[in-house]
Formats: sequence, structure tokens, C-alpha cells
Amino acid sequence: MARTCDLTGKRRLVGNKVSHAKNRTRTKQQVNLQTKRIFDPETGRTIRLRLSTSAIRTLDKVGSLSKFLRKYRHLFVN
Repeated sequence: MARTCDLTGKRRLVGNKVSHAKNRTRTKQQVNLQTKRIFDPETGRTIRLRLSTSAIRTLDKVGSLSKFLRKYRHLFVN
């Protein structure tokens, strides 16, 4: 399973670690993913998701999963 946030689609960042002698080594920065059970009061259902911590904070700020999906629908349009 890919290390990707279920809501925001965040993935790992890839870059170079550069030494003082300018030697370049490939590095990866992984996303901080947590498994959360989210209750949506509008639908009355509990959903289990793998979310980044920034997505969890945004969910707390917005209030519910349905409100999050309405506010950030631009992330889900393909």
C-alpha cells in the first residue's frame, strides 16, 4: 500500500542530501500518516482512513468529514 493520505493525496518528497564536498545522495521525506476513525454526524457513519497529521488538524478545524469534502472539493475533481 502506498504511503499516501486518503484525503489530501500527500505523498513523500524526494530530493538530494548535499554534503560539503557537493556529493549528492538521494533522500526521501515520508508523510506523517496516522490511521484514524472519523465519525461523520451528517451520515451517521464511522470511516477508517489513513490521514496525514495536517489533514487531521484541518478536519478538526472544519468540523466534520462532510464539511471538509464540501470545502476542499477542488482536491477531489479529476
